[in-house]
Amino acid sequence: MWSSKFWFVSPLNFDDEVRKKLELPERVVIHDTTLRDGEQQAGVVFRRDEKVRIATALDEAGVDRIEAGMPSVSRDDFDAIKEIAKLGLKARVMAFSRCLKQDVDLAIKAEVPGVVMELPSSKHIIEYGYRIPEDSAIKMVVEAAEYAKKHGLFVTLLAIDSTRADYEFLKKVVNSVQDFMDSLTIADTFGVASPFAMEYLTKQVKSLTKKPVEVHPHNDFGLAVANALAAVASGASAVHVTVNGIGERAGNAALEETVLALELLLGVRTNVKLDKLYELSKLVEQLSGVKLPPHKPIVGDSPFRVESGMIAEWWISAREVRPTEVFPILPELVGRRGGIEVVLGKKSGKSNIVEALKEIGVDVSKISVEDLVKILQETKFYSTLKKGLITREEFHVIFKKIVGENMR
Repeated sequence: MWSSKFWFVSPLNFDDEVRKKLELPERVVIHDTTLRDGEQQAGVVFRRDEKVRIATALDEAGVDRIEAGMPSVSRDDFDAIKEIAKLGLKARVMAFSRCLKQDVDLAIKAEVPGVVMELPSSKHIIEYGYRIPEDSAIKMVVEAAEYAKKHGLFVTLLAIDSTRADYEFLKKVVNSVQDFMDSLTIADTFGVASPFAMEYLTKQVKSLTKKPVEVHPHNDFGLAVANALAAVASGASAVHVTVNGIGERAGNAALEETVLALELLLGVRTNVKLDKLYELSKLVEQLSGVKLPPHKPIVGDSPFRVESGMIAEWWISAREVRPTEVFPILPELVGRRGGIEVVLGKKSGKSNIVEALKEIGVDVSKISVEDLVKILQETKFYSTLKKGLITREEFHVIFKKIVGENMR
């Protein structure tokens, strides 16, 4: 559905000629790794109580899985994972583990029902990263995965560096662990694939296994969400995301962007409650200390503000009849309060001024065209001087300067 009272996207997304090339599932599993890969962003620290708060919020938002952390990192992490596992959440709580039995033992002690287990899938990462022989690396994975399955854990194998791996070696690794995994995750560990490459690789990997294929994209080239969509459109059934896209180096696919793109652009359902996205984003922003850029899609400060005079005029003309004409989604869809905001600055036009005058209680019919132009020019001047937006208090001062205190 390309249009509703809350959004208006391109109808081409749903054109038969476009969609016949896609292998879209009806629903996608959302696997959130904010508490593990998100915390791996340099400088981010979540304490035990903060992890519990975020996990609870993720569950309330409807994510399917919560990767609660890596038990071997610290005692605090182990305790947090165990506490989250005991909360009785609807989401499946999982721990991250290396391909080591002792990591699986820690996950078992933490009482999680599942593990995300690393699977070294490229020769060079084994040679230069792990620094062990290839056969030893494969043997370690097989033993650890088999051990996890024997202890009743749900196992998703995360094929590290899939997008730079030699395909024949990747095939060899996958074949060795087929019987000990519940799903296989393609990891663009270093964010180096294009959506076209991700589409190709997803189809190739799906031919290797009958188990569900998932995708774990990173954002080093700004393509994490695009790669998530490409993988889903090629048959992937789960996407690994983080709130606000925080994570190692340039981060991961942002939960809020990925979910909205899946639902609104591809028409693929998730279990996520869209009206919880903004609240969840602000919680993670606060607890992570990672300040969002103002232009961050969906949850930043700017997407629902308009300064440009032309766009403000369009919005004011269309808002009562078709508000999505100017804004592709409305803020209430993601739980934002306050609606669309017409702001004042260097790029403003007369429509912005009229809107601001009404807000401060001025009878606009009593304002001459000449004074309106003067107010606009003065607003532009002070915005340029300030290098920023004009507040309503500053605008009131400008109004008094031009027109006078008693003019209402």
